[in-house]
Amino acid sequence: MPQSDIYNEIEYPGPYKQAWLKFKQNHVSWVCFCIVVFFIFVALIGPFISPYSPYYQDTNYVLLPPSWQTAGNVHFLLGTDDLGRDVFSRLIHGTSLTFGISLLVAFGAMIIGVSLGALAGMSKGVRSSIFNHLLDAILSIPSLLLAVVIVAILGPGLDNTVWAVMLVLIPQFVHRTQIVIRDELKKEYIIAARLDGASEFHILKNSIFPNIIESIILQYSLAVSAAMLDIAALGFLGLGAQHGSPEWGAMLADSIDLIYRASWLAILPGITMFLCLLSVNTVGHGLRNALKQRSE
Repeated sequence: MPQSDIYNEIEYPGPYKQAWLKFKQNHVSWVCFCIVVFFIFVALIGPFISPYSPYYQDTNYVLLPPSWQTAGNVHFLLGTDDLGRDVFSRLIHGTSLTFGISLLVAFGAMIIGVSLGALAGMSKGVRSSIFNHLLDAILSIPSLLLAVVIVAILGPGLDNTVWAVMLVLIPQFVHRTQIVIRDELKKEYIIAARLDGASEFHILKNSIFPNIIESIILQYSLAVSAAMLDIAALGFLGLGAQHGSPEWGAMLADSIDLIYRASWLAILPGITMFLCLLSVNTVGHGLRNALKQRSE
């Protein structure tokens, strides 16, 4: 005799679980998400599992091509540079310096920028005017140029590059957060919450932020990409990571003179950076679309 099942209720997924399921249905975004997770994994534990130190020089194997070529060596999977350093180990360590630092820099800029953007979006009068004019002045300067100016003031080096890139990214988060908050404040559900007596902080926390999270996620993905490009560009110019460092931009700078003789020294870091940037941007847009669909 079949048993009664009247006490079991059907469980429906919450809005964020629905967004996650929709995101997984986008196969391109899901593949890029796996690639991003792989880069994060390499950035965290890569330096501990790399076959060689990024600064170890073996003069017996100078400008060795990748192992799949005839003159390659299986002990050096992606070949060596002009000083006999293993390119594969240097790319692994460079993941922590370029991609790992970019994640942290963009996260720090997001925390500060979203906080200031919320303050700017909820403010009125003189404070709002000051924020607008200050942001317009800062955003009118290209981010890389502003980062170069800050590094020139602080001095070259990877540490100063981190602070410079973070300071450059903060206004972008402030500007984006301010715009989306002011758009939300014009909607009817905010007016209804105010008529119910909700405070400005309550409206911001419980009504506005849940509806702008997709914009913040997209801005974070763009900030990670911008941080990677700025860190690599400053390293390429010799203002960030110095020559000889396994940072991807510095590796590209070191390989310029050898591009015709040992093209893999420039191609491999370039392909790695391109794949990482493409995956981050694709994941950001995929998450934004999935989160946007949950509210429709």
